[in-house]
Amino acid sequence: MSDRPHAPPPLHLAEHPFFREMDPDFLDLLKDKVHERPYHTGDLVVREGEIADEFSLIYSGKVALEIGVADRPRTTIQTLGPGEVVGWSWLAPPYRWRFDARALKPTRTLALTAPRLRALLESRPADGYQFLMRLLPVIAERLENTRLQLLDLYGV
Repeated sequence: MSDRPHAPPPLHLAEHPFFREMDPDFLDLLKDKVHERPYHTGDLVVREGEIADEFSLIYSGKVALEIGVADRPRTTIQTLGPGEVVGWSWLAPPYRWRFDARALKPTRTLALTAPRLRALLESRPADGYQFLMRLLPVIAERLENTRLQLLDLYGV
């Protein structure tokens, strides 16, 4: 019997709630655009201001979305867990992250390469529309959480 830890099972796009019930042919086209990314507690998943080049699906762990506000410590605007996604800044120019995302505990994600994903979404309008309709509530929720945190922070 080996004392080495067992490797965790591989992650699959079709198992993530974001992609559940999407066209299997579309998911098959994504296979070469995805790679697993593990993070340790405290690791940055994305850094504000850097190029937004990935769309990440959280499979396990916990990630805090943080923003910087002048003369104050970084503020967590939302905490994400399994079944949620990190990032939409990759979708529109200038393709720069608008927040930090930090692993609060060991986290496993699948990351899709943004330029290739954008090209695929554009080349398959029906799948692109379905994808964007799934992402739109995520964007709306992030904006609302940011608004609420800023209102709380400034006592407005």
